[in-house]
Amino acid sequence: MAKNKIFKTMDGNEAAAYVSYAFTEVATIYPITPSSPMADHVDEWAANGKKNLFGQPVKLMELQAESGAAGAMHGALETGSLTSTYTASQGLLLMIPPMYRMAGSMLPGVMHVSARTVGTHSVSIFGDHSDAMACRQTGFAQLCSASVQECMDLAAVAHLSAIKGSIPFMHFFDGFRTSHEQQKIEVWDYDDLKEMVDWDALKRFKQNALNPNHPHTMGSAEQPETFFQHREACNTAYLETPDLVNKYMEMVNAKIGTDYKPFNYYGAPDAEEIIVAMGSVCECAEELIDYLNARGKKVGIIEVHLYRPWSTKYLLNVMPETVKKIAVLDRTKEPGGTGEPLYLDVVTALRGTKFESCLICGGRYGLGSKDVQPGDVLAVYENLWSDAPKKEFTISITDDVTNLSIHGSENPDVAPKGTKACKFWGLGADGTVGANKNSVKIIGDHTDMKAQAYFQYDSKKSGGVTISHLRFGNEPIRSTYYVKQADFVACHNEAYLYKYEMVQDVKPGGFFLLNCTWSDEELEEKLPGKVKRYIAQNNVQFYTCDAVTMAKEIGLGARRTNSILQAAFFKLADIIPIEEAEGYMKDAIAKTYKKKGQDIVDMNCKAVDAGLNHIHKVEVPESWKNAEDDAPAAPLAGRDKLHTEFLNDILVPTANLTADNVPVSKFMDTVTGMMPAGTAAYEKRGIAADLPHWNVKNCMQCNWCASVCPHAVVRPFVMTAEEAAGVADAVPMKGAKDKKFTLGWSLMDCTGCGSCAEVCPARNKAITMAPAEEHFMHAAQAKFDKLYQEVDEKETPFKENTVKGAQINTPLMEFSVACPGCGETPYAKLVTQLFGDRMFIANATGCSSIWGASAPATPYTVNKEGRGPAWANSLFEDNAEFGFGMATSVNARRNELKSAVERLYDAVGVPAKAWVASMHDGKTSRTTGEILLEEAKKLADTNADAKYVVENADLLTKPSMWIFGGDGWAYDIGYGGLDHVIASGEDVNIMVFDTEVYSNTGGQASKSTPVGAVAKFAASGKAVKKKDLAQIAMAYGYVYVAQIAMGANPEQTLRAIREAESYHGPSLIIAYAPCINHGVKAGMNKSMLEMKKAVRAGYWNLLRYNPELEAKGENPLSVDSAAPTESYRDFIMGEVRYNSLKLGFPERAEKLFEKGEEYAMERYKELKHRQDSFGK
Repeated sequence: MAKNKIFKTMDGNEAAAYVSYAFTEVATIYPITPSSPMADHVDEWAANGKKNLFGQPVKLMELQAESGAAGAMHGALETGSLTSTYTASQGLLLMIPPMYRMAGSMLPGVMHVSARTVGTHSVSIFGDHSDAMACRQTGFAQLCSASVQECMDLAAVAHLSAIKGSIPFMHFFDGFRTSHEQQKIEVWDYDDLKEMVDWDALKRFKQNALNPNHPHTMGSAEQPETFFQHREACNTAYLETPDLVNKYMEMVNAKIGTDYKPFNYYGAPDAEEIIVAMGSVCECAEELIDYLNARGKKVGIIEVHLYRPWSTKYLLNVMPETVKKIAVLDRTKEPGGTGEPLYLDVVTALRGTKFESCLICGGRYGLGSKDVQPGDVLAVYENLWSDAPKKEFTISITDDVTNLSIHGSENPDVAPKGTKACKFWGLGADGTVGANKNSVKIIGDHTDMKAQAYFQYDSKKSGGVTISHLRFGNEPIRSTYYVKQADFVACHNEAYLYKYEMVQDVKPGGFFLLNCTWSDEELEEKLPGKVKRYIAQNNVQFYTCDAVTMAKEIGLGARRTNSILQAAFFKLADIIPIEEAEGYMKDAIAKTYKKKGQDIVDMNCKAVDAGLNHIHKVEVPESWKNAEDDAPAAPLAGRDKLHTEFLNDILVPTANLTADNVPVSKFMDTVTGMMPAGTAAYEKRGIAADLPHWNVKNCMQCNWCASVCPHAVVRPFVMTAEEAAGVADAVPMKGAKDKKFTLGWSLMDCTGCGSCAEVCPARNKAITMAPAEEHFMHAAQAKFDKLYQEVDEKETPFKENTVKGAQINTPLMEFSVACPGCGETPYAKLVTQLFGDRMFIANATGCSSIWGASAPATPYTVNKEGRGPAWANSLFEDNAEFGFGMATSVNARRNELKSAVERLYDAVGVPAKAWVASMHDGKTSRTTGEILLEEAKKLADTNADAKYVVENADLLTKPSMWIFGGDGWAYDIGYGGLDHVIASGEDVNIMVFDTEVYSNTGGQASKSTPVGAVAKFAASGKAVKKKDLAQIAMAYGYVYVAQIAMGANPEQTLRAIREAESYHGPSLIIAYAPCINHGVKAGMNKSMLEMKKAVRAGYWNLLRYNPELEAKGENPLSVDSAAPTESYRDFIMGEVRYNSLKLGFPERAEKLFEKGEEYAMERYKELKHRQDSFGK
C-alpha cells in the first residue's frame, strides 16, 4: 500500500469486505443479515473471478439462517478453511451458541459486524452496540473501528491476529453511521497484506484441521471432574492476544503511516478531563477537542479499538498523567445493571492504579442511531467541568422522568475551514440517494478533495423521506453527524416544504434548490411564510427546477428525477468544473444502468442535459423579509385520550422530523412498545407526483380499482339518498337501485402508482392519471373525509364472496408505507376486509412488518365499533411459532370460557347452549355471544361464572388467527417453524407474500428465487429451482393449500382466502407479489398485469387444495390456471432480474432460462396429473 497509494470512495461495509475477501477462503452467509452489503460485495467479486490472497475466488455458502451460517463457519474452520461471515443485530445473537464453540476450539475465523440495535420494545434497523456487547462473553476477540478508513485497516488486523493467535475475532463498527458512510479512503494492495501473514501459523492451522488421514475428535461431552480446568487452559492465549494485536497494528502503521494502538489517545497531553469511547463518536469528539483546546481547555479522548480481550496495560499506556475526571460513553443499555459494559470495564481497570481516585461517570448515547452532534459531546465535558457532575447520564435526548439527560450550552461548528456541506431531501426510491453516492464518488475519485456522504433513512419502504448529508473539503472529514449548517440544500419534493424545516439549514448566502412545478408567481402563493422570510433575511440563493415534468418528457417517469437534479447540483455548487462533472456523471450513468439496457442509459444522459440547462434563479422579493407565518395546524383528534396524545405528542413530531425533541415522559403510556391502532391515517404525506382522476360517467362500478390499490386510497361508498345529498358525483348504484354509489379518494395518502388506472376495465377509462395539483388533491380529500365520517356500511345485493361485494367492506388496513404498486398489500387489505374485526396477526419481520408497523404509524385500524386486527411482531425466524403460541393461548382461554358457560346452562339456558354450539363459527359466535353477554350481566353480581363471562367477553367471538410473512421467512429461516405449525393441525391461517427474494433488504436470493433470476447472492443467476412449498404442504393431506395471484384471477384469490379461513385446520396461502426488486420494465403500476402474465406464461400456477373435499369423496385439488398460452421467455424478459443475466452472462442465461421453462412446464404437468388422477 505504501508503494503506490490508491484512494477510492466507498462505505464501511465495502472497506471491511474488501480486506475480508483477501483473507477468506470460505464465506458463510445468511442473505438477509443486516450486514448483507458486505456479503453481497463478496458474492459479486467471487462471481467475477476476483482472487483472494491464495489465488482463488472466495467460496460463498448461503445458509437458511444466521445460526446456520455460524454453524457452517464452524464446520469450515474445523476442516481447515479460513472462514468469515458478516452479520449484525438479531442475526448476530443467533450466532452466539456456535461462537462459543468456535472460540473454545480456538479457530481463526473472523466476523465483520455492522453493529446494530437489538429489538426490545420495538424493532430498530439502526445502529448501536447492543449486539456486539451481547457477545463479549463468547471468547471472540473484539476489535472496533471508528471510521471507514479504520474498517479497511483494522479488518486486516483482525484477520492477521486471528491467524497468528488462533482466536476468532469480531471486527465491529457502527451500523449505518460507519457501515453506510461514504468516504474517500486509502485502499490496501493485496500484496502488502500478503507480506504480513504468518504463513507458519496458517500452515499449523491447516495441518491441525480435521482429516481422516490423521483423525482426532472435536466437540466431546466432558465430565465435571475435568471441564473447569480444561476451560482455564485457554487463558494464556487470551493474555497474549493484546500484544499480538499491537504487533500487527505496528506492522500496519509501518506500511501506511498510521498510529493504531489497542487504545488511542487524542487531545491535550496534559488533559484533566477525558472521554473513553469506541465507535464513530470518537471522530466527532476529535473535532470538538480541537475546537475546545484551541480555546484554552485541556481535554481529550481515549478511543477503544481492542475491546476483548481487555488490556489494562494498553489503556494505562495512553492515559495522560494529569487526568482527574473521566466520562465513559457506552452505545448500549443494560437495564438493571450498575452500569454499561465499557464503563464497568474502565472502573475495574483503574481500580488499584494511580487513577483510582479519578471521578468516573458513565453515559449512554446513540441508541438506535440517535445522532450525536458536537454540542452533545460538549455536554459531556461540561458535565465533567460542573461542580456536581452527574455520575450517570444520557446525551442527545431529553429525559424528564429519571432526569439523566444532559445538554450542551451550544452546538459549535467544528468542521475544518473550507469544508462544503450539502443536504438533499429526497423521496425513497426516487434515485436521490443513488445520485448522491455517484456525486461523492465523482468528486472523491476524480479530485484531490476529501469527500463524505451519509444517508439518513426512515424505516418506511420507498416513499419514505431520505436525507443525504454530503461534505467536501481539502482536510480529512471527521464529522460523523448530520449536516445542520449547509452551504447547499436541495428539496426534491415540493410537498416537503410544508412538513420539514429544511431551508433553515442553509447558511447565510448559501444555495437552496427546489424541485417544483411552480412559476415565480405561484411561489408567492405556495411557499410557507417562514421559508420566504428565512430566504430573504439570509440572502439565500434560491433556484427552482421542474424535474418532474422533464423526467416524464424524457420517459423516466415522474419519480426518477435523480439525474436531472444531480446535474443541477453540480452546476450550482461549483465544486468541480461543470464540463468535467458532466462527463463523469454520464460515465457513472453508463456504468450504473448498463444492465438495464442502452435506452435507460440514454434517457438518464438526456436527464443530465436537462438538469444543466433548465434551472431557474428566483429573484427574491424584498417583501419576503416580512412574510408572516402560516396558521399553525390544528391538533389531531383521535378516538380517545391515549390515541389523541399519541398522535400529537409522537406521530406529528416524528412525521415532521422533530422527534429528537420528544421527551421520555411522552412514552410512559406506551413503554411496552404498544401503538394505538389506526395511526397511519393521520400522516397524510401528500407525496404523489401524479394523482388519479375519476370520470363517473365511464365507471362500471366493478370496484376493481379499490381491490388493487396498495394503500386503500380508493373506496366505494354505498349511500342512501340522504347520505348522497351534496355529493356531486353520486350516481344510482348498479344492481341496487335504492342506493347511491360514489368513489372516495384519500389522495393525501396516495403514492401515485397508477395501479387503479391500469386495471380499470372500462373501454373508455374511468380513471386517468394527471400531475398532482394541490387544489384538486385537497378537494378530493375533503370529500373522502366527509364520506368516511358520515356514510355507514350497509347491506347490498353484492355478497363478500364477490370482488365487488368484498370491496364494499371497509378495509382495516389503510395507508401503509409500502412501495407504490406493491404486490403484497392488496392481499393483506383484502383479508382485513373479510375478517379484520376478529383478526389476530403474527407478522414475520420483513417487508410486511415494515409497511405493517413503522412506528409511530400503523395501517391496521379499527371499524366504527372499535374492532380491528390485533397485530404483533416477534422476530424473523420464529414467526410461525409466535403465531402458534398466540393461537394456542386464545384457544386455551376460550376453552376456559366454554367451561364457565357450560356451568351456566341451568342459570342461563338456551343462550349459553347456543353460544357453545356456535363458538367455532366466526359470525354466529358473535351473535350468540352478544345474547349470552346480556344474560351474564344480569347474574354477574351473584354468579362467579357469569362474572367471568362478562370479564372475558372479548373472547366470545371466534377469532380469525393469521400468520403473515414473506418468502424469505416461509421458505428459509422460518421454514422449520412453519412446517411444525402446519403439521400440528392447529386452526391457523398462514399467508406468504411471495416476492421470490428477500425484498425488505434489497433483493437477496431465497429458496423461493427461481432458476435464472439475478438477485443478491445470485449475481450470475440462480442455478437451482425454486422450492415447491405448496407441494410440500399438500403432502400432509390435512393442510389447506392455495397459490393465488390477484391480478390473474381475483375471484380465485377471494375464494381461496375465504376457504382457507373457514377450514378448521391449518391453511397455507402463497400469494404471488411483484416487487420493485424484480425490475418490472412496464412499471409497478402494472403489477396486476404482471401477475396475469406470470400465470398465462406458466411461470406461476393457481391452485387450491382443500382436504374437506377429499373427506366428502371429492377431488381436493383444483388447478385453477389453464395450460400456458403465452411465452415464458417473453414474460421473464420483461423483468430486469432476468434480462440483466442475458446482458451479463448470455451463454449461462440461455441455459438457465431453458431449465427454468422446463421446470415450469413440468410443474404444471405434475399438478394436472395429480388432479386428473384422483379416484383412479
